[in-house]
Amino acid sequence: MTLNETSKRAAVLVAFAVVLGVVGCGGDDDDGSAAGGKGESVELSFLADNAEPTVKQAEALIDAFQKENPNITIELETRPQGGEGDNVVKTRLSTQEMTDIFMYNSGSLFQALKPESQLQAVNDESWVGDLDDAFKPSVSVNDQVYGAPFGSAFGGGILYNKKVYADLGLEVPQTWDQFMANNAEIKEAGIDPVIQSYGDTWTSQLFVLADYHNVAAEVPDWDQQYTANQVKYAQEPAIEGFQHLEEVSKAGYLNKNFGSIKFPAGLSLLAEGKGAHYPALTAILPTLETSDPDKIEDVGFFAQPGKSADDNGLTLWLPAGVYIPKTTEGAKLEAAKGFLAFVASPEGCEALATAVPPTGPWMVKGCQLPDDVPAAIKDLQPYVDEDMATPALEFLSPVKGPALEQLTVEVGSGLRDAQSGAELYDKDVEKQAQQLGLEGW
Repeated sequence: MTLNETSKRAAVLVAFAVVLGVVGCGGDDDDGSAAGGKGESVELSFLADNAEPTVKQAEALIDAFQKENPNITIELETRPQGGEGDNVVKTRLSTQEMTDIFMYNSGSLFQALKPESQLQAVNDESWVGDLDDAFKPSVSVNDQVYGAPFGSAFGGGILYNKKVYADLGLEVPQTWDQFMANNAEIKEAGIDPVIQSYGDTWTSQLFVLADYHNVAAEVPDWDQQYTANQVKYAQEPAIEGFQHLEEVSKAGYLNKNFGSIKFPAGLSLLAEGKGAHYPALTAILPTLETSDPDKIEDVGFFAQPGKSADDNGLTLWLPAGVYIPKTTEGAKLEAAKGFLAFVASPEGCEALATAVPPTGPWMVKGCQLPDDVPAAIKDLQPYVDEDMATPALEFLSPVKGPALEQLTVEVGSGLRDAQSGAELYDKDVEKQAQQLGLEGW
């Protein structure tokens, strides 16, 4: 299972997904045809997946937008999640039966929708300039932008216990060598340095997938070379994520029950200070609000360290997008553009935060995280503000392999070395790339 698929499952488990913008969109046109006008009534339809957090977000967007635009009515339709839902979206687009607006993945799955022939470009809309630079490419083709972000992003990296760090006088590491030096001191103090939770096998992937910012910092076009079958995970620098798994295992830095516990139990170990570090997605943090609400402020976050402190930055999982199909025309098109503007504005972020708390940074400039979000969520925003964030590989390349989580469990458990794990993953990826018909495979 890829982290993109995992994030969908996590959304249902912990309401990870996030919020997005509901803002007053411009469009106070004299004729009232755009959002904000008081002229002719317009009815729009909006398709979103049926995950509970998604429905809450969509309803919050609709309610807030309609209050600002009483001449526009939006009816929400839902579809299944996963592959079945993907087929619904692709079929409705190809048969020209898509709703006036719809929510769908950003990144590589968005690219598969053939945006240039099936979606309305929105480059000329003023709000596009407010999209974060990390998000904009994930909803773009050939410099044409097609979507607004449906929710906040979330980070992949290291959750850590702030009290353990304070008690031991440790500083947040910016390089892998510093991270391992901290682990040595933590183990000496009788605390498990690194928590792993292979009972949920998808969590084993973080050392590999959250390392992508470091890969891209060293080879900026690695994703393009990877898609063209010119680089491999079994080569530097991408193999380093597998090596990190092997290194912490060989050093004896893991909790004894790493092979069986699931992520909620792993989070509790971290919150209680029985472990110091937990490679994870910030999407799972809402679980702490249920299991350990009194300790959630003891948990912080830092990006997975790499070779250089100068390049230290965050691997970012991006939100889905809201799009307009080519079949939306006339007054409906103007109203739909107004809705996307409403989605991509600070007031919208604030309104949607009341529906589902964000689990990471906003992708709209000017949006502020609520004051009551956990400390670990606040720790992500500076990486984005300082342009030190890179989208996860799955948002940049369609090349993915289904066996990664099994291979990372084997490497992390000491059953396989990093080199053979990476080589097997390259073979796994090759099969899928050939099925996609990608050039060079």
